[in-house]
Amino acid sequence: MTSRLLVRPDLSANAPQVHRITPQSAGWRYVGFEVFDLAPGQTLARLLPDREQCLVLLSGTAAVRVAGEDFGVLGARANPFAGKPFAVYVPPRAEVSLRPESHCELAAGSAPAAGRFRARVIRPDDVREEVRGSGTNTRYVYDVLPEGAAAESLLVVEVRTPGGHWSSYPPHKHDSAAAGESRLEEIYYHRLSRPGGFAFQRVFTDDRSLDETMAVEDRDLVLVPRGHHPVSAPYGFDLYYLNVMAGPVRRWRISYAPGYEFLTRP
Repeated sequence: MTSRLLVRPDLSANAPQVHRITPQSAGWRYVGFEVFDLAPGQTLARLLPDREQCLVLLSGTAAVRVAGEDFGVLGARANPFAGKPFAVYVPPRAEVSLRPESHCELAAGSAPAAGRFRARVIRPDDVREEVRGSGTNTRYVYDVLPEGAAAESLLVVEVRTPGGHWSSYPPHKHDSAAAGESRLEEIYYHRLSRPGGFAFQRVFTDDRSLDETMAVEDRDLVLVPRGHHPVSAPYGFDLYYLNVMAGPVRRWRISYAPGYEFLTRP
């Protein structure tokens, strides 16, 4: 049975984009998400009237202009596993023009905003790196648009999980304003380090009213409307995922699944 939380990419030659998730298609209120494969010389123009955006260059280089301001040629990675990203924060009502100079994979997260902050480039040196977990729970986190950064709704983070490791683990959730949590919708956009292979992601609530386990392949996307959402990468296939989150309050506060508390103690 196909999961309603698992979205496969559209890789057909005439597809306008690889993924397009809207709040309406996801059945929630805040997060929008798109992925584009862009060829050299192709121009992508975007303007969202009431939503801020975080554009993440997953691979390739592109010349970028926002609201008439020339941000120059951005991007340095050959693929999402090759170091920290370039990204661009775009407020609502600001027109974006992006012209690739090489093949470019671009992710665009969006969420409601009024327009309180200016457009800016987020350079690799601006992105904080963190190592989370230990042993086979170790993964490497790049905070692209963290809680302390200037934005109204969006939180954006990249995670690299070595093959044979778990990630987003111990299982945690952020779907309630109670018990110190924040309520956040979340997208997982998955990439694998080599052709073939798969990873697993489970999304489940404490009462199991939602409980789905999905085999995700390269470029699959998982919607997390609520519940815990751990990920496992089989040996031999390093896993990358891009998280885009938003909710009524721009804060990341979590709680762990019952029975896993012992894994959180020093």
